[in-house]
Amino acid sequence: MDCRRVNRRNPNLPAGVMMTRLIVAAALLACPFAAADQTVGWPAYGGADGGGHYTPATQISPQNVAQLELAWTHRSGDFREGVVPGVEGYDSAGQSASAFVNTPIVVEDTLYYCTPFNRVFALDPRTGKERWRFDPEVNIDLEHLTNCRAVSSWIDPQTQPDDHCAHRIILPTLDGRIFALDGASGKRCAGFGDNGEIDLTVGLTEHGAREYGITSAPAIIDGKLVTGAYVLDSFRPGVPSGVVRAYDLRSGAFAWGWNPVPPGKPAVDAEGNFTAGTTNVWSTISVDAERNLVIVPTGNSSPDYYGADRGGDLDYYSSSVVALDASTGEVVWHYQTVHHDIWDFDVPAQPTLVDVTIDGVTSPAVVQVTKMGMTFVLHRETGQPLHPVEERPVPQTGAVPGEYLSPTQPFPIKPEPLHQLGVSPDDAWGFTFWDRGQCRKALEEHTTGPIYTPLTEQGTVMYPSNIGGQNWGSPAVDPERGLMVTDTKHVGMVVRLMPQDECGKDVGFPQHGSPYCAVMTPFLSPWGAPCTKPPWSTLAAVDLSTGDIVWQVPFGSLKHMAPWPLSLLSGFGTIQMGGPMVTRSGLTFIAASADRQLRAFSTETGEELWSDELPTTGNAVPMSYVSGGKQFVVIAAGGNFTSPSPPGDYLMAYSLP
Repeated sequence: MDCRRVNRRNPNLPAGVMMTRLIVAAALLACPFAAADQTVGWPAYGGADGGGHYTPATQISPQNVAQLELAWTHRSGDFREGVVPGVEGYDSAGQSASAFVNTPIVVEDTLYYCTPFNRVFALDPRTGKERWRFDPEVNIDLEHLTNCRAVSSWIDPQTQPDDHCAHRIILPTLDGRIFALDGASGKRCAGFGDNGEIDLTVGLTEHGAREYGITSAPAIIDGKLVTGAYVLDSFRPGVPSGVVRAYDLRSGAFAWGWNPVPPGKPAVDAEGNFTAGTTNVWSTISVDAERNLVIVPTGNSSPDYYGADRGGDLDYYSSSVVALDASTGEVVWHYQTVHHDIWDFDVPAQPTLVDVTIDGVTSPAVVQVTKMGMTFVLHRETGQPLHPVEERPVPQTGAVPGEYLSPTQPFPIKPEPLHQLGVSPDDAWGFTFWDRGQCRKALEEHTTGPIYTPLTEQGTVMYPSNIGGQNWGSPAVDPERGLMVTDTKHVGMVVRLMPQDECGKDVGFPQHGSPYCAVMTPFLSPWGAPCTKPPWSTLAAVDLSTGDIVWQVPFGSLKHMAPWPLSLLSGFGTIQMGGPMVTRSGLTFIAASADRQLRAFSTETGEELWSDELPTTGNAVPMSYVSGGKQFVVIAAGGNFTSPSPPGDYLMAYSLP
């Protein structure tokens, strides 16, 4: 039993006194976090400023995780029904179901979370009892997608603990604003911007309400918040700029902006707005305070599925990991994971900062998972790969007229890819000879080939697809074991380019201003099952030192997805959104599956140790903290706009009896 902890109330106690307290606490309550004054927080979306989704808490362990029970539930009432996007006939102007993808933070022994409607709730972390709430009054009816991954937290070192806004909660909104709220009361920090808010639509070219919003928590570094934004995919070439901006956390004053234009190109237009159409940073940003770095994952340039009009300019920072100087916003280094990305293989996940030992040499690293199922391990100070990466030739024929292709793409030799890189008719799968034959016929009728096969009017089967591989919820990294844990989707998508004169008003990806719209459909059999072999979702652990896959297991069941008795079959996995969290005690927690389960696995072996069914799908990343001597695991169960289960508003906390 590991009883190491920090006495946060008085860190200067003599070592002998601290040890006595530890021994007494362990003897009385037989758990490593027993003292009533002990807290272990979760200060940022990823658990730390550099991600990782890791907690040092060890009270819940592989030996007792089967005893977990529901401790409390909080419901906000913020959810809405909608239509499922991504299928032919979907109206891009319509509303999608709400996505409750929030990961709460716990700071100063208070839990904070944001709802899909951008309301913030502060809760007692032991009971779930509400302490305060704040409503930024976003007009949700104007918003196409409704989600909020997290809020941020900052404690001003120049204040006293009881000062108003000494602790600030930073809330991003779907309508492009950022609020600073007092952590104790939820009141606006009046000195921040205009009565506690700043408007990030200022400085952007003219755009509609649905084209720009902030869905990920701003990063915090050196008294500044740093944020990107979600920009509507594949709508038109002149979408708002994907600029990353920094603001002073006390005053809200603008500090700097980095617009992803190539060197030597204007970042601002003649009207003084940031140049439109640049790649955006919609996912979570990491910071390295020691090195004064802001590390951002970029999207691919609009329109996503046709790049002939980019002329190379807008591709320069597309689908890349970029390190910026936190003081100035200047580029320190950048590494592109996909050249001339026309598949929407943008970098979806937070860059994870961890030290990695390779061949006996320990280096500060950035671990970046991708939609391609490939993982890049880069040196944090230079952006150079720590494991070898090869530039390999990729398909060069079959593109639509006018499109151009990169002759090569980067392929990491290590870590091993977690997804098959391409598809052919021989990969057809079915429950029976008949549906397998139908899947093979479909593969023969569409364009297939290795990864990076160009998109066609015939329809290209993307495998891995543009939803992953990995996506925004991964990875989790156990720094002591040197393991990365990630969930991977293994379901193909058909992306078909259509001439604009054939595109109806309801097409999912209109790509106005280009010769083609895009229609996307899941690659499924007539029975509604994927046409490629199971498992359709996996959970895997990768040794970051060697790059080897330590284990990979099917993830999820067919429950709630298939009729009986097919719903009883195991080993198939079910695709959904979300991601894992790991504990120092050796547990991996993850929901993210269509069968509505929250599960615990052994981080070392991949063995499933516990599960519990949620009211609806848990399409968020779990988190954990210790409050009042008890460890909790929390998951948001509220569905996703891609989920077959209904939307909801359940924030659920589990603990030991």
